[in-house]
Amino acid sequence: EQVAAAWGVAELPPRFGRDTGGIVEAAAGGQLQALVVAGVEIADLPDPARARAALAEAGFVVSLELRPGEVTALADVVLPVAPVAEKDGTFLNWEGRARPFQAAIKPDQMTRRPAPTDARVLQMLADAMDVHLGLPDLRTLRAELDRLGTWDGPRAADPEETASALPRPAAGEAVLAGHRLLLDQGLLQQGDEALAGTRHAALARVSAATAAEAGVKEGDLLAVTGTAGTVALPLAVTEMPDRVVWLPLNSAGGGVASDTGALPGSLVRIGPATGAGEAPQEVEA
Repeated sequence: EQVAAAWGVAELPPRFGRDTGGIVEAAAGGQLQALVVAGVEIADLPDPARARAALAEAGFVVSLELRPGEVTALADVVLPVAPVAEKDGTFLNWEGRARPFQAAIKPDQMTRRPAPTDARVLQMLADAMDVHLGLPDLRTLRAELDRLGTWDGPRAADPEETASALPRPAAGEAVLAGHRLLLDQGLLQQGDEALAGTRHAALARVSAATAAEAGVKEGDLLAVTGTAGTVALPLAVTEMPDRVVWLPLNSAGGGVASDTGALPGSLVRIGPATGAGEAPQEVEA
């Protein structure tokens, strides 16, 4: 009601919008005919294979990007946007507090014409569709948010979830763990060989007991196999829980999710690498 009143409308749409997974499924199922994708690398999505199917199925794809990548290769229209250093904007911290910032590189310091901001591009797209947002610049955007004010009504209750059963890996299996390293194969790092030279090596990590059980030792290639394939990385024996394997998620190949079909928390098979692209040998219990 507060937002509807501020916007001068009787009510807002009652249905919830789709989250990322819902958008991907709707596009892959033919329910969405067009997609606008801004600053998303397919390898970072929960199901990269399904996301690729969604982009292939969509009738029209618009990409807002800084660098060429997998999405821009599939897009019908690619609109370049300004990077953070070249635009004013706002970060939202983990407390939900807005932290505005100014461009580090001003237009008069640049040797090329500045690219438009994401907000400006979205405003232009809306105008082309005859949906006039009335938000042409950052000052107007911030004024609109300030006009809405902060929520002072009742808060939503804590979510109620039923705990799912923990995976129980057998011999030759492990629970996948991992995260992206700060320096990896991200699009914005491509082309900077000096920066790439400071990356940590891409290593797989398991405990000493798990390594012995899997038949591998420090420095060996450890093969990790999911539903879609196998990745093999040099092993670093690490003090950590048994029957857990840690991998850097985007430091080799096409990324762990794309290459194995597994996400952190999934069960995977582990063992000595038997050759390029081959699955590991089974380890007897």
